[in-house]
Amino acid sequence: MLTTKQTVLAVVTLCTGIAFAIQVPTSDQISIASNDRSDVLPGFGGAGDEPRAYRPDTSSLDFVYHNHEDMTRYLRATTARYPNLTALYSIGKSVQGRELWVMVVSASPYEHMLGKPDVKYIGNIHGNEAVGRELLLHMIQYLITSYTTDPYIKWLLDNTRIHILPSLNPDGYAASKEGTCDGGQGRYNSRGFDLNRNFPDYFKQNNKRSQPETEAVKEWINKIQFVLSGSLHGGALVASYPYDNTPNAKICRSSSTCAVFNSYVSQPSLTPDDDVFKHLSLTYANNHAKMSRGVACKSASPSFENGITNGAAWYPLTGGMQDYNYIWHGCMEVTLEVSCCKFPPAYELRKYWDDNQLSMIKFLAEAHRGVQGFVMDPNGGPIERAQLKIKGRDVGFSTTKYGEFWRILMPGVYKLEVFADGFVPRDVDFMVVEQHPTLLNVTMQPSKPYLFVNHLKPYNHH
Repeated sequence: MLTTKQTVLAVVTLCTGIAFAIQVPTSDQISIASNDRSDVLPGFGGAGDEPRAYRPDTSSLDFVYHNHEDMTRYLRATTARYPNLTALYSIGKSVQGRELWVMVVSASPYEHMLGKPDVKYIGNIHGNEAVGRELLLHMIQYLITSYTTDPYIKWLLDNTRIHILPSLNPDGYAASKEGTCDGGQGRYNSRGFDLNRNFPDYFKQNNKRSQPETEAVKEWINKIQFVLSGSLHGGALVASYPYDNTPNAKICRSSSTCAVFNSYVSQPSLTPDDDVFKHLSLTYANNHAKMSRGVACKSASPSFENGITNGAAWYPLTGGMQDYNYIWHGCMEVTLEVSCCKFPPAYELRKYWDDNQLSMIKFLAEAHRGVQGFVMDPNGGPIERAQLKIKGRDVGFSTTKYGEFWRILMPGVYKLEVFADGFVPRDVDFMVVEQHPTLLNVTMQPSKPYLFVNHLKPYNHH
């Protein structure tokens, strides 16, 4: 089970900016008991060795597959039961009119917590890859039932807003069949589009007609500045990180064909943040019960060293969601392949939850690594949409309407480049350490002082 950890608080002072640490529990030795799980999963109904019928109990979540109606009832019942920790909203509808539900789990579910990051999980982008959908429902259940008893979970929810979209492709799920490990039935949305080939692409023009589910995600991540994201898939056991595409790749229509025939010739397509993406992927793989072993699902499938891979090195694809998150919005997303079988029988779901639970929690906590802070004018007012870049890392990011920014970075010394309309650009040196994030506040000077309104009230960060 998750164990109590000491907290660390340190101070880093830099001459070029204000930098200090945020209180973060150390979580190096979090462990889960492998035999007696009753104390780890409060509020869960065990699946046993055989499938069980769904029971819509507001205080329990069984290890069975939930169709869209079951899932909707569970989410609504949960937010009614835990109004102080959850909020339910829809980002849009599928082609066939099913709501694309998102559950926020946080100590502040209805409003953004100033200075604290938003993170997300997305499941079931391929409708027949069903394990992730159920893992995310159990993730919701675990977080809310552990908040008052587990200090680490309490810290995570007090300092993070976690948005969970269990199913991006409910229409495809409805067309899928339990027990089907391979094949494409239900993979696509109801118009026959692969949603993970439907986003704008950095390397190649994507001419596929944008789908309602894809448009909903694009609008969602344009409104909320997510720092970290995981997309749950099935059909392999690996954490795959950007880039998924490369300037000169030959794109295959079938991912399974690509995996077999391109595994020997595909080249990695590395981002400027390759060290961070490898770390995030290893965080998931190393905390997973099996993933880090790198064992191939089948004899004809590739094996992955340490359970991670660069996406393009595995097989290149155009229009992937993780590249879009990173390039367009500065959100670091990793694709998490969590099951060799795409839609295994329900009685195996408990095993998958046991394998992934710790990984899912520790992955999200990585949003609290690196640098974060505010960009302000001389009166302390927030500067919205300031453009930021870590020198030497060309993929930029921007501030929120409150002037906030976040960037996940590994320990080291960096230079932050800040640009904002009407202000003199700034370069700020800072240091990142392992134990805690660095808080760095940057004050920008107006490029034309007479245009600056000095009677503006200072912005109160509290």
